[in-house]
Amino acid sequence: MTRISPLVLFVLLSSFGSFANAEPWPQWRGPGGDGVVRETGLPLTWSETSHIAWKSELPAWGTSTPAVWNEALFLTVQHDDGKLQLLRLNSSDGKIVWTRDVGAAETVREAAKRSVQKFHRLHNAASPSPVTDGETVYVHFGNGDLAAFDFAGKELWKRNLQDDYGPYSIWWGHANSPVLHGELLISVCMQDSLVGAAGDPPPKQALSYVVAHDKRTGAVRWYTPRMTVAEAEQCDSYTTPIFHPTPAGPEMIVMGGNQIDAYDPLSGKQRWYLDGLTGGRTITGPVIAGDMAYATRGQKKDLVAVKLGGNGKLEEASVAFRHTEATPDTCCPVIVNGRIFIVADQGIAQCLNAATGALLWKERIPGDYKASPIAADGRVYFLNTAGLCTVIDAKADAFTKLAENQLEDETLASPAASDGKLYVRGKKHLYCITTK
Repeated sequence: MTRISPLVLFVLLSSFGSFANAEPWPQWRGPGGDGVVRETGLPLTWSETSHIAWKSELPAWGTSTPAVWNEALFLTVQHDDGKLQLLRLNSSDGKIVWTRDVGAAETVREAAKRSVQKFHRLHNAASPSPVTDGETVYVHFGNGDLAAFDFAGKELWKRNLQDDYGPYSIWWGHANSPVLHGELLISVCMQDSLVGAAGDPPPKQALSYVVAHDKRTGAVRWYTPRMTVAEAEQCDSYTTPIFHPTPAGPEMIVMGGNQIDAYDPLSGKQRWYLDGLTGGRTITGPVIAGDMAYATRGQKKDLVAVKLGGNGKLEEASVAFRHTEATPDTCCPVIVNGRIFIVADQGIAQCLNAATGALLWKERIPGDYKASPIAADGRVYFLNTAGLCTVIDAKADAFTKLAENQLEDETLASPAASDGKLYVRGKKHLYCITTK
């Protein structure tokens, strides 16, 4: 009998009955890596006592986003003793199906040397989000562990990127999520180069790089150094790559180290780059809409719109516009209906015209923000750090609040959505929210 892949089977089932609008949430920021939910029917209102399908207590904490594929939901955690685990839960009832120990990590909070990564108090080694293709789930942790498991929990392969390429020197703890492209699992490391760092003897230069592994075996397929002209903490980036198609083949966009650039994901060859995006360490990842990439220079500097395409070094003319007011330090933009929605960490939400950068509205919403917003059903969902989600109308020309929804947990992770359900990860619990 011809074997049908899970992805093909999912597409076939999607044409029938209750699966008509359903889609997986296989990675950080969803199917397109952009926070856009392409199905309909997500809940608008909820509370601790309404529209909660289930609330599952987590055995430990982390800030990774769930990866969801039909009944399988995957999440990573780090225990107080440093143990790193992958969990599989049932998406239907929140029960833990299995847990697997992946490794152990010491999340140093203070480090006397630049050559030693230290973790910010708001996250730990379970910050990178898992990614799945429907057959295998792949995890990466802030200690460098990179591993693959099948859906039954069998470890297929494992390696450690610090063992392969040297210790992490990022200032606030490695947090980049891996991505899949065809048969490749691609990871980025953007960190302090240690140039000019004091020490006796002086530390060796720490490389930033992009690396691709065979998703079935873990073998290295290509490795590309990514050394920019940034220095010290400006080298650091916590962003995740995003893909877009071109006539010449797919490109992978990477942001960080005061630079945005594009790579051929099959070979690792750099196609073009735009430098001079000076700011600081970069947390806010890039998004793509049409023929432009949108990225925020580090530490709340300009939001820039960069025209995609070209070869080699791009000139300033490739920047379509810059937006300078109240830009995010942490939260990624989301783009829908030709509009860019952003929220600053201190709660200033804005809506811009994606083609021109013109400000359509600006409004303060309650709380502080670390989670990236998602867009669905003509709405944008902004989740603050105290469990409050403000839902606004993405089609209105003025700020229009549709709902405020409060949960009783600390919420730093970005939400996920699949099959009409919204998944919100708190520090203590994982919530599944439905319209029912």
